[in-house]
This record gives sequence, C-alpha cells and structure tokens, in this order.
Amino acid sequence: MARADGVGAAPDTTDAPDATARVLARAAVNAMEAVGGYAAGVYLRSPTTGLLLMAVFTGLPLQLFRPWWRMQVYRPYPVAEAYRSGQAVHLPDAESAMSRFPQLMAGLPFPFGSLYEPVTAGTERFGVLVVLREATPGIPVGAADRERLRLAAERLAADLTAVMAAGGSVLWEGDPVGVPAPPPEAGAEGARRAADRLAQAMISLDREGRIGYVNTAAEELLGLDGPRLRGRLLWEALPWLGHSAYEDHFRAGFMSGEPVHFSARRGRHPPGQWLSVDLYPAADGVTLTLNTSAKPAYAPESRARRGPDAAVEAHADANTDTDPGMDTATGLDASADEASALYRPVALAIALTEAITARQVSAVVTEELLPAFGGRQLAIYLLDERHLHLAWETGFPQGFLNRFDGVSLDVRLPGVETLTTGRPMFFESMQHLAAAYPGIPLDADVGARAFLPLIASGRPVGSCILGFDAPRGFSPEERTVLTALAGLIAQALARARRYDSEVEVARGLQSALLPHRLPVREHVDTVGRYLPGTLGMDVGGDWYDVVETGSGLLALVIGDVQGHGVAAAATMGQLRSAVRAFALSGSTPEQVVSGTNRLLIDLDPGQFASCCYMLLDPASGAVTAARAGHPQPLLRHPDGRTEVLDLAGGVVIGIDPEASYPVTELRLTTGSVLALYTDGLVEKPGLDIDAGVERLRRALQAARPAPLTETADRLIGEAGDSADRPDDIALLLACRTGGDP
Repeated sequence: MARADGVGAAPDTTDAPDATARVLARAAVNAMEAVGGYAAGVYLRSPTTGLLLMAVFTGLPLQLFRPWWRMQVYRPYPVAEAYRSGQAVHLPDAESAMSRFPQLMAGLPFPFGSLYEPVTAGTERFGVLVVLREATPGIPVGAADRERLRLAAERLAADLTAVMAAGGSVLWEGDPVGVPAPPPEAGAEGARRAADRLAQAMISLDREGRIGYVNTAAEELLGLDGPRLRGRLLWEALPWLGHSAYEDHFRAGFMSGEPVHFSARRGRHPPGQWLSVDLYPAADGVTLTLNTSAKPAYAPESRARRGPDAAVEAHADANTDTDPGMDTATGLDASADEASALYRPVALAIALTEAITARQVSAVVTEELLPAFGGRQLAIYLLDERHLHLAWETGFPQGFLNRFDGVSLDVRLPGVETLTTGRPMFFESMQHLAAAYPGIPLDADVGARAFLPLIASGRPVGSCILGFDAPRGFSPEERTVLTALAGLIAQALARARRYDSEVEVARGLQSALLPHRLPVREHVDTVGRYLPGTLGMDVGGDWYDVVETGSGLLALVIGDVQGHGVAAAATMGQLRSAVRAFALSGSTPEQVVSGTNRLLIDLDPGQFASCCYMLLDPASGAVTAARAGHPQPLLRHPDGRTEVLDLAGGVVIGIDPEASYPVTELRLTTGSVLALYTDGLVEKPGLDIDAGVERLRRALQAARPAPLTETADRLIGEAGDSADRPDDIALLLACRTGGDP
C-alpha cells in the first residue's frame, strides 16, 4: 500500500480496475499532448457522495500531489468547481489562479498554468480532466486549446459510457494510478563521459522523478552503483530525500521550471552530513546535483529545535542510503509529520474562510487538519447551556462517542477540562490518557490523543479531539500550530453558529408564511412543494399560494424574491399577503401584479421579485394569467402532450412603478395539469436554463397525471436528492378533474 510519510511513498495500483484505468490513462496522455502540457490526470467520482478521487496521473511525480488525491466537491478548488458547475476552468498563470482559487495557490505557490474540463455525458457526471502546463502570464488560454481539451473530455466521456454499458465501474476507489513515461535514456556515450569528469555529483531524472543517469561523483558520494539506481524513483532510491520537509522544493522544481536550491540531511554515511541539493528542470527532465560543501541555514541540536530540520534530523538518523527499502516511518515518532503540520495551516485558514455552516467548518477540518498531522479520528463538541454536544465525528467506532454527548462542564473528562481551563492536552499514548483519567472509556488500546480548546475572542465555543492510530509525541512546533489552528477553528465555528441561527430564524419565518394547506375545491386538485437550498445558502424567498376569491375563482400564484436570508423571507411574506389581499378583493390578474409591484416599490426593501399569477375557473377551465419576469409555466394535456406556455409578461416587480403586465387567456380541459415553478427547479450552474425547462417538461410528460402528489414528488425528487442545490425551489401543480369539457 502507499505510504503516508512523504514523497517517497509509492501508489498502490494492485487493485485498480484495469479497463477503467486504461481508458483514463489514454485520455490523460492524449489531453496532455493535445494542449502542450507537462502533466495530466483524471478525477472520478467515488462511492462516497460528494468526494472526487484522483484516478490517474502522468507527467510528474504522483507522490508530490498526495494532498490533492482527494477532493470534496464543495471545496473552493478548480477541480471541484469544474465538476459542480459543468463548466471548464482555465487558469493561464499564477495571478489568475490566485484571484479565483487562493487556496490552490497556498498549497502550490508556483508559476504554472492549469486547465480543468468536466467529463460529462448527458446528465451523467463522471469527473474532471486536468492538464498542467507552463504558465503564460497575461495571455489567456487560446480557443484552439480549449476546444482540444473539450474534445478530449468528450472522447473520455464516451469511453467511460462504454465501460459502464459493459458492466464496468466508473467510480474510483483507493489510490491513484501513475501512468509511466517511457524509460529514461542514459544519453549518448560522449555526454556520459563528460558528466563523469565532473567533481560534482549529478543525477538525471525524468519528469516523473525516475533516475536515468548517475555520474561517477554521485556514485562515490552516495556509495551506490549507478545500475542499482537507474529506473527507480529518486525517493525510493534515496529515502532521506523523501521527507515531507522537502516536498515543496521538489514541487517548485517540477512545476515552475525555475532552478531550486535547498539543503538536505542524508543518512548515517557519514552521520548527519548535510548536502546542498540543486534542481535544474527542463521540459524533458530534471538535473539534480549534490554538493557536500553546503551548510544548512541553521544547525539543529535536538529534536525539540525550531523548524523542519529537527524532523529531518530524526528522519536521517533512521534511514541510510544503502537500505532504501527501510520503512521511512521507523524512528520518526511525531517528527515525521512536523513539516506537513507546519506546511498546511495556511491552506486550512483559507479553507475556513470559505466554510459557512458548522458542518462545512467540520468537514474542512477533517479534510485539511487530519492529513496534515497524520490523524485518523476527529470529534468536535459545541458548547450550549453549559453542556458539550457532539457536532461532528469521523474515524471513531460507531456509537462510541454518544456516551459523551451532552456532558456537563462539571464532569471530569479531558474534552471538558481542555475547554474550562483553556489549555490544550496531549497524550502520547492511550496508556497515558488512561493513567490521567482512570476509568475513562477508551475506543482503542493503541494510539495517541490531542484535546484542543475551541475559544473565540475569549468566549468558549467547544472542544476538538484529534485521534492517532499509533503512539506518538507532540513536538513544541506541533503543539503551537495545533493550538493556533484551534483558535481559527473556534472563530469559524462561532461565525457558523451565528449564521445557522439566522438560517433557523429565516426558515421558521418562511415556514410560518408558506401555506400549511391548500384549499380543496370541486373540479380541481392542487399540490405545492418547497425545498430550501443547500451548500450553506440562506433560506430564499420562493413562495406559492392558492387563494379562493369571492367570485368563486381560484387564484394560483408563485413567486421568487431576489436574495436569501431573513430579509428575503420577510419580503416574501409581505408580497404573499399583498397578493392575497388583491385576490380577495376581486382584482384582475393585471391589477394584482401591478398593485403588488407598486407596493414593493413603496416598501423599498432593496429587493425585487418575479411572479406568475393565474386566475382559474374550476367549472369551465378558463384561465387568465399575468407574468412578471417569471419562468413560463408548463401545461400537460390529457393525451400526455406537454408544452411550455407562452404567456405575455412584464418586468420583475419592484423595479418600474409604471410597468404594465398584459394578460393571457387559455383554457384547461379536464385531465390537464398546470405546473408553476421557480427557477431553482430548472437552473443548474453551468447549464442553460432552457435545457432545465426542457428536462422538466419531459419529466412532466412522462409522469402519471394522478395522483397529483406523486407527480409533484417525481418532479421535485431529482432536485431534492442533490447535495449541491444552490437555490431554493417552489412548485405548484393544478389538475382539472371535472367540470365543463
């Protein structure tokens, strides 16, 4: 299996689905060549909802990109956005990437260009095709390259569709597969002799980090024969270069194309020897040189020293050049993770600014904090009325943490005491934890735990528990970083709780304002549905209503207030009340919409709304309708034929006090179904709204007309199952069941 201790880890491909992997590998290589890239890969959906996994990668060392092997679809990364929106993302240089995706550049702060093309076939979303290439500062990605990448994604989608039709899986599980380049060439004999004359140690690498040539000076310095090294990954052959402290240097060299220089400490021959490492990248490979004369910027003297070299020293002492198969975790203790712990706080901080709800904050901590420190378990408790309530958990045995849910602040537990004292608590083994808290239930016999207080601006928010599968120490650097990150997490959670409170108020307000039941009338059935948005969006201002007028007619109304939150919900309530008042007074559709328009302008809430108002005579089926910037309703005829109506209309209400709203007349025959809806039901990011309307039309046409409740559930079901619904949805159906033909 792949190791998690740095760039020396190798991906596990033994269980890769061969047919799918071959399709993906071919697509990645073709896309890379088509647009002049130096690396490419494919992300696919995984069996876990909302999680993309890197499936294949070629052109660069796969191990350097371990932090990005997993990608949540809601994260602010270009891969996730391309998948969510269905639209390509083109980033020609670092400046454009920084302006749109600062979190990406926090982890990869190098000048490079990148292209992301969604892989879709109809409504099927497979994943994203990614190509990395040299930056073109100030020059956008050309139309020809965009088209080439789009065609490559289309071909891949067609191939994956064929795999799926043949019974193969298009979901990815496990680690990515590295697509090897042709074996590196040793070069001409003359060039080899010239390199052997150099006193400086030199190693030639291909673009994936495999050794092609080692000169005589390098063989003597390393004490290894060239043939033993040739064809191997650098970090497998020289594991002391595989420490996570050096990952960023290698990423910079392989991605930026600029020379990179750093100091590295090798194994026990001789002990503690520091080498100057220089990388000289080019399009066809990288030249690495080693020099024994360099000294590190600072020379650590113990494991407790500042900076990543303390971790490097412990790592170097545990590994040698002559035993590349040795497990690089041996003797590392906590130090193996120190560099990555210091490397990723910036990415976590940026990610926390993007998280809105408490659940999103917890998910970000899971994705960023756990991998940075090699953790496997996470629990977050939030304080409410002097009790700690479990808000998020992952990695613990099912149900284990339930016994601690709702504990009082006077209970002696580490998760409580870390909050009441404000001090983080670190236990290097489960035995240490059990000794400090006799009788405390433990979920494992082996491991380590960190308990962090979540305090924002001096106010207690909750506590965070990090769990590790093996005993480990916590260096001063790690303790400092974890404590600081706990403060960031607490601030994000405090902000999220305020947001959640506002959403709760808005949802309560909206629930009170939406109709709890619709009137029952002879000759007509009506059904309404409402779904709030997800992904942290506030409650919106969508509403529907059915009003019995004094003249025996039935008013059908649907509307959508621009914006979200308490203000939108309040405006929705005012508009619904106004429409009901106008309808009950016997006003015509034109008068209802015009009067509501003027009222909204007089209220001046700084918002506008769309609306569709239809007045139905249940006995005759006669309908008069007025529309204000709202999507056109659908009409399903008794024979199943379904059409998009063409109602005359005016501008949205709340903009122009002199706006007029012409009336359209039509007739519903017995068995007809009328569908009014808001744009959340037909709009998807990156897709034309007309395509969404057509999809809804086909669904209504295919649905059974009765019972009407099943039809409503079917129409709204697909949207309801979506985890990334950016807007709320209202749907109102009316079916004429009798009366005049």
